[in-house]
Amino acid sequence: MRLAPAVFLGGTVGTGLRLGIDQALPHADTAFPVSTLVVNTIGALMLGWLVAGLWTRPGLPPWLKAAVGAGVLGSFTTYSTVMVSLVALGSAGFPALGWVYLAATLLLGFGAAALGLRLGNRLRHRPLPTIPDAGRTL
Repeated sequence: MRLAPAVFLGGTVGTGLRLGIDQALPHADTAFPVSTLVVNTIGALMLGWLVAGLWTRPGLPPWLKAAVGAGVLGSFTTYSTVMVSLVALGSAGFPALGWVYLAATLLLGFGAAALGLRLGNRLRHRPLPTIPDAGRTL
């Protein structure tokens, strides 16, 4: 239960970031959802990088993993928005655009995750500063 405040705070940050991108790249329900594609691609890249590069290191506080992974990235990216966009495009008479969006989401998401894992593996071998409390302060 000690991780809940970290996830909550991280979720607040991720939601704010998501809102900022949605406002910077607005789209109608019947238009290509660029903001959702951008957000989910960035999220896949970052999660891959974190999983391969930082989270494998000993001594990384559990609260930090929870805050950034489940909190920031969990609220920043969203599978449900992808599905709603696909249904909205199909219902509005643009099923081909929905298929293009689905293909772009899958290709960019897998590609970004793979790139993140590669970059994270490079980081794994570099020394990082230690965090002295090892998560005991939450």
